Amino acid sequence: MDGAEGNAGQPGPAERSHRSSVSSVGARAADVLVYLAEDTVVPLAVESLSSISAHELHRAVREVLQLPDVAQEAFALWLVSPLLEVQLKPKHQPYKLGRQWPELLLRFTDASDDDVAMDEPSLQFRRNVFFPKRRELQIQDEEVLRLLYEEAKGNVLTARYPCDWEDCEVLGALVCRVQLGPYQPGQPAACTLREKLDSFLPAHLCKRGHGLFAAFRGRGAKTGPGEQGLLNAYRQVKEATGSDREHESTLASHYRAYLLKCHELPFYGCAFFHGEVDKPAQGFLHRGGRKPVTVAISLEGVHVIDSREKHVLLGLRFQELSWDHTSPEEEEPVLWLEFDGDNEGMPVNKLLRIYSKQAELMSGLIEYCIELSQATEPTVPQESTSGPRESPSPSPPSTLRPKLQRQGSVVCSRIQHLSTIDYVEDGKGIKRVKPKRTTSFFSRQLSSSQGSYTVVQRADDSLEQS
Repeated sequence: MDGAEGNAGQPGPAERSHRSSVSSVGARAADVLVYLAEDTVVPLAVESLSSISAHELHRAVREVLQLPDVAQEAFALWLVSPLLEVQLKPKHQPYKLGRQWPELLLRFTDASDDDVAMDEPSLQFRRNVFFPKRRELQIQDEEVLRLLYEEAKGNVLTARYPCDWEDCEVLGALVCRVQLGPYQPGQPAACTLREKLDSFLPAHLCKRGHGLFAAFRGRGAKTGPGEQGLLNAYRQVKEATGSDREHESTLASHYRAYLLKCHELPFYGCAFFHGEVDKPAQGFLHRGGRKPVTVAISLEGVHVIDSREKHVLLGLRFQELSWDHTSPEEEEPVLWLEFDGDNEGMPVNKLLRIYSKQAELMSGLIEYCIELSQATEPTVPQESTSGPRESPSPSPPSTLRPKLQRQGSVVCSRIQHLSTIDYVEDGKGIKRVKPKRTTSFFSRQLSSSQGSYTVVQRADDSLEQS
């Protein structure tokens, strides 16, 4: 787990119960089970299980699946359980990390002793957090596209990727096309959709028996508005033509279309972590409390997602923030995010506290993602620094997420739902609220030459980062 590239987070879409990736251990060989995104298994017979590296296992999986060279960068091996997930470095030894799993759970989760004792990770072949989206668009191999599609679909259906209803319809329609074939007028497509609705739409949007889809109870019930929208979107799925991609199959074109739509989601391809934030004080007694959140970190930035409401609370690109983490003795570890905001119309500096035993991991991953982005970005010419600045993402402008125009989109920030510390600097020390940024609690931030966030120095060296 040394280094930022071995990152841990909260469990993924397939929260598989206590299964092991080691089916048998003999004196010389063992059968290792590697799980793919759609839950199929790749069995590997390996020698020297205790010392084999993730790099060697990764190569063995690619050989079995006959994947091209790009798969070496596009995918990584992960250790995943219902309590924790870790992307492995090539040099990591999965068997040894599996033996150390209880220690990792105690260090990076709040799991009880009983849960720690029962938890067991599985080895999964999943998308590499550090694989740029622009590279993904260049992939031609159908099997690689299918694996990426299956993983993205799982994240959408389990609401790990929160989506607006309009996006759910478009994505669900593409899944219909892949699983059911081209839309054929006159076929009982509505009945098929109704019976398999949770295969096409996120579970929280298609619970039967109440809410939006209560009309689906009877076999002869009328099509509900949500199902009708999915059916209409299914009708509109375009078939690939010869001029689109000469050597690409029809299925590959739909896999690619699904991934392209997912690229519009700011948290696509992120590593996910568990944490809590303070709620804004409410009521006569100003009671607050905390809410559970998911922290999504990618090469492009950080998003804080409400785990229950399935919408974004805060989204920041790296050039828009400073950060640090603290782990005081006998207190909870905290990831601090600092960014520009306003208080009653006046510009202020805002601090968000994210309580999490994974704060150290999140801080390390942010730093590593920034390093990778800066290494792949060309130097910004001096004469262009006063104009609009590009995102530090390695994606070209044509692949950047378009600005959403929808009111109340689930991917838009809801800062009003967060309790932040607003502060300013009066020349002598830190106090709350001021018109222009002149100081920062944290020195860890993206270089000012790459973004709009002003590089600043501490106002008081004695100021504690807490």
